[in-house]
Amino acid sequence: MRVFVFLLISVILSSCSVSKLQQLHPSQRKADFEQFDFDDLSKMYMRKIQQDENAIEGIYSVSHVIIKKSKPFLSGTEREKTVDRKENYSTVVILKEAGTAARDYFEIPIGASRQLSYSVRGEFSLANEGSILIYRHFEPKKKVLTYTFTHDADKDILEGVRTENNGNAVIVYKLTYVKLYTNGNATPSK
Repeated sequence: MRVFVFLLISVILSSCSVSKLQQLHPSQRKADFEQFDFDDLSKMYMRKIQQDENAIEGIYSVSHVIIKKSKPFLSGTEREKTVDRKENYSTVVILKEAGTAARDYFEIPIGASRQLSYSVRGEFSLANEGSILIYRHFEPKKKVLTYTFTHDADKDILEGVRTENNGNAVIVYKLTYVKLYTNGNATPSK
């Protein structure tokens, strides 16, 4: 009798865990209805909006370069060394903030990993100049990194720079956002 009860409980617990796993990974099971993920919804939204020429809303590919500039002791020339370079390492969607928020646009990373919710990882605020933006990037543990961006509307590129002093060296962080998708079309390379 104990063996039967043990087997019955085992079967019930294993079926609960299997159904829980299916709920956590909905993309792996066949759905009865048409399915959309956040990437698809972002592209649908981009097709619907009417953008002005200076709007930065869109889906972007992100690259970065980290450069260390230092002046060796008793040397007059400054040395520059590329510490890190990653091309197209992330895809983000930048959306316009509705209402009267402190930010004009916000950024959400998208890509290969399907999630139940997406975190806002950055926000853009327009400066007095139309092509200058202040970008605040949110890191884990409440760390905020601030970049100054320029927007080239003709080429659909955003370029940002942030500098840090590290003893006798200056570290320059450069971000480049190339627009991939806006108003329903993939942006052609210019």
